[in-house]
Formats: sequence, structure tokens, C-alpha cells
Amino acid sequence: MRTTDFGAAPTTAVALRLDQLPNNQWATVLDVARPEDADGRELVLRLTEIGFVPGEAVRIVASGVPGREPLAVRLGHTTFALRRHEAALIHVTPGAANHG
Repeated sequence: MRTTDFGAAPTTAVALRLDQLPNNQWATVLDVARPEDADGRELVLRLTEIGFVPGEAVRIVASGVPGREPLAVRLGHTTFALRRHEAALIHVTPGAANHG
């Protein structure tokens, strides 16, 4: 929780998984989950290596049907296709100051 010096009401950053983000809404990466199993850790390493790191701007530009899979995810100037379970490992907060 954060407050300002001006006595404003406290604000709380809303955190959600990337797979929960509505299409075309910019968000900022907060972190990537750290699974216990080896396959999960390898997946997180790949996501981190391609740029899903704290502070990066991200948005879902399209999603497949049925089931909204795969997700086309814009990160920087690159678009990646992620499966829903991959996107679920990435925690974001809506809004991004530096995108485009």
C-alpha cells in the first residue's frame, strides 16, 4: 500500500496474471512465478531470457479461439505467442508508462 504526502487515500497496485489481462491493455511486468518443478523452472528461465522481466511493458494484442489460446503478447517491439499456462506465470499490473 502506498500513500502520498498530500493526505490522499492509499492506493494499491492491482496485480494479476498476464493471462487475465484484457486484450489491448498495457501492463507492466511485476515478476515471474518460480515453480518448484524442473520443467517449470526451465520455462521461467526462457520467459526471462526473452524479456519478461520486472518493469517491462506488455500487452495482449490478440487471442485465439476457442479458449483464448494462444495469446499474442507484445513485449517491446516483438510479438510472442504464449500458451495460457505460460502467460499465467507472468504477474503484471495494469498500466505502463513506457510502451510503444
